[in-house]
Amino acid sequence: MIVTKSWLNEFISIEDKSTEELCKTLNSIGLEVDRVVEYEIPNKIVFGHVIECERHPDADKLNVCKVDIGTSIRQIVCGAANVRKGLHVAVATVGAEMPGGLKIKPVKLRGVESEGMICSASELGLADIGGGIIEFDSSIGEFKLGQELSENPYLQDTLIEIELTANRGDCLSIYGVARDLCAAYSRPLKKIDDAQDVDRRMGIGRILQFSHTDGLNVNLRYKAVDFKEMKLPFIVSLRLSQIEEKQQSSLESVMFYSTYTTGVILRAYDYNFFKDSEEGDKKVKISLALDDLGYAAIYSKDKPASIVGIKQCDASRMRSNEGLVIIEASYIPPHIISKKMAENKVENGPLFYRTSRGSEPKLNIGLNYFIGMFEEYSESDIYGGNIELCDEYEGVVISISVDEINSIIGADIDKTTITKILQNLGFDIGKSQGNSFVVSVPRYRHDIANKQDIVEEIVRLVGIDNIPSKPFTLKEKNPLSDGYFQFKKLRKYRQSAAAQGFFETVHFVFNEKVKLKEYGFTCIDESLELLNPIVNTLDTMRPTLMLGLLNAASSNIKSGYKDVRLFEIGTVFSTARAESTKMAFIYSGDSSKDGILNSGKSKKMDFGSFVQLVSNVIGDIDLVKNEPAHGLANPYQSAKVLLDGQEVGELFKLHPEVQDEFDLDETFICEIEFDKLSFNLVEAKAYSKYQASFRDLSILVPSSLSYKDIQDVITENKTEEIVRFYPVDKYEDEKLGDNASLTIRFVLQSLTKTLEDEDITSTMDTVLNALNEKLGLTLR
Repeated sequence: MIVTKSWLNEFISIEDKSTEELCKTLNSIGLEVDRVVEYEIPNKIVFGHVIECERHPDADKLNVCKVDIGTSIRQIVCGAANVRKGLHVAVATVGAEMPGGLKIKPVKLRGVESEGMICSASELGLADIGGGIIEFDSSIGEFKLGQELSENPYLQDTLIEIELTANRGDCLSIYGVARDLCAAYSRPLKKIDDAQDVDRRMGIGRILQFSHTDGLNVNLRYKAVDFKEMKLPFIVSLRLSQIEEKQQSSLESVMFYSTYTTGVILRAYDYNFFKDSEEGDKKVKISLALDDLGYAAIYSKDKPASIVGIKQCDASRMRSNEGLVIIEASYIPPHIISKKMAENKVENGPLFYRTSRGSEPKLNIGLNYFIGMFEEYSESDIYGGNIELCDEYEGVVISISVDEINSIIGADIDKTTITKILQNLGFDIGKSQGNSFVVSVPRYRHDIANKQDIVEEIVRLVGIDNIPSKPFTLKEKNPLSDGYFQFKKLRKYRQSAAAQGFFETVHFVFNEKVKLKEYGFTCIDESLELLNPIVNTLDTMRPTLMLGLLNAASSNIKSGYKDVRLFEIGTVFSTARAESTKMAFIYSGDSSKDGILNSGKSKKMDFGSFVQLVSNVIGDIDLVKNEPAHGLANPYQSAKVLLDGQEVGELFKLHPEVQDEFDLDETFICEIEFDKLSFNLVEAKAYSKYQASFRDLSILVPSSLSYKDIQDVITENKTEEIVRFYPVDKYEDEKLGDNASLTIRFVLQSLTKTLEDEDITSTMDTVLNALNEKLGLTLR
């Protein structure tokens, strides 16, 4: 996108801004400057007026001109084909040095004195407009004869080429770039005057009728002009040359110039294209409908005139320099036209680039600018009123708070600054309350769709250089997820079990429903059962690991092994098919290998030894009486397993009948809820450097009293000096009747001193008194 300072100045006052400052601002607001060209007119080149123009007596292609330069009248010989009386021209006076290095001196051309040179645009270092010497007019503002051209801002100008990103279609016009600069400089945008609609003019409705199909997402506005005697203004020729555009006629030049200036897509139709010879002087009819490929198109009966936003048919163009012209301003949302082109690609015209990226939706801006130029630089007659079609548009509304904006930016921008920026950008924030903004996005900003886009607008207007930089904090995401810790926990307990001599086994998550029910286990609800089991013996999801371990132990014993010690960690299922993880152990047969130390007669595994093995794996456990809910357990050797006071599973000796059924010897099983096993950092505790003391306490205990009751009383009443206690002996005799002698060993130790006999005696008395008061127990 190419702009010039003088062109921008038509919409925003930037006379006080240097080229360097202007470029810096454009870069900071995201309109990257790609190229800058300074047009500098040399000194001693002034405005002049040709008051006489005669043929050179000795040269057919030369003219002798009398030129008024304000202070004097100079005779200048000129060879330009377009020189003539009455022109306002650029005159290089004697002493001027041209951009190419030529110095102007008095000379004789074919015997005629010449004091100066009448210049073309290229000779002054301006863009080449062609057609010979410059013909100045009022389009460059007021000027005086003899005034130097370098004082005119339209000539002593700066061209700036901007590299636009594809989403900034709103800046594909001088008006759009100026609008962004207005927001950056917090200056008002100069409005385009409305075209004068004089009452005595004939209305457009007398010559034009418009029909359309609804729901095409198209905005159209039509004006009618009786086109005649149009002289292309110098400034239009100059600027079109600067942006390297060349049109075929003055009408098309002014139309493209208006489109480039305002961003509104303009087309000119020959009125006669829509005229039907059979209908005479009746008003013509224009219709809008979908074509065969689904594009919105303009028709004259069955003849296509154009595809809106895509191209204009050659037959409908205005080619003559006078006659009735229909001027169309159009807008179609860029996402619609781009999507349609992707679905059904058709040949497109030069303005498709603008419509596909988003043209200016305020059509009256472009039409008023275009009609204004016609009124000023031609004798054309403008028809009154206009015909228009507006689509239904639901604007983009985004809610965002000051805190959200500052959080995304990483800096504190006050609400007043944010408000001013949004208003300068043309966003409607009238419904905002408190620290929350309700932002209505103007239609020309097709690139604004979410909160991040709003924040980006604020950042580019504040200026990225004005936001304080902060050191980048590299914060690595913790890779230790729950899955990692679950894996570590699983590995820990597997290794602990293996260290105690257990071998790991893995089974299907399926069991035999008949067997499970036979042993008293509750299976999955019938509505959730397997529809297509692998085999009949694996026809339900397992509720326990124990049956699989029993089958594995039985197979190993039958293979000749005298002892089998297995464990498994796996998934089990509730009646509602909810999953959980359990850990199970089984030990069957000898507790040690036979050898010389036991004379070839190894002992069988016993309840206490199995408990110790399980404890070595999962930690210090307590056992309490348990009434098994299934038929695998021996009801007289079954216990609940407590870990830190919480029930985590069960441990039992296998029922004798089940042992016989599976051909097993003495067998013990434990099943634990794996999720309840601890896996925390081991917290170091202080230990005593003083000697520990051991004391045994033998008490008479009724046979009906459980050790758990005794344990609870001791735990509740023991002093700090009692580190731990445990039963070491139980003695029964007829002399004791229904009682038994239970010996409990106490380990006593202090963190601060060596315990003396008085301290130990006092501590033991406290325990004994509590047992006597609460349970009626006495020393044996």
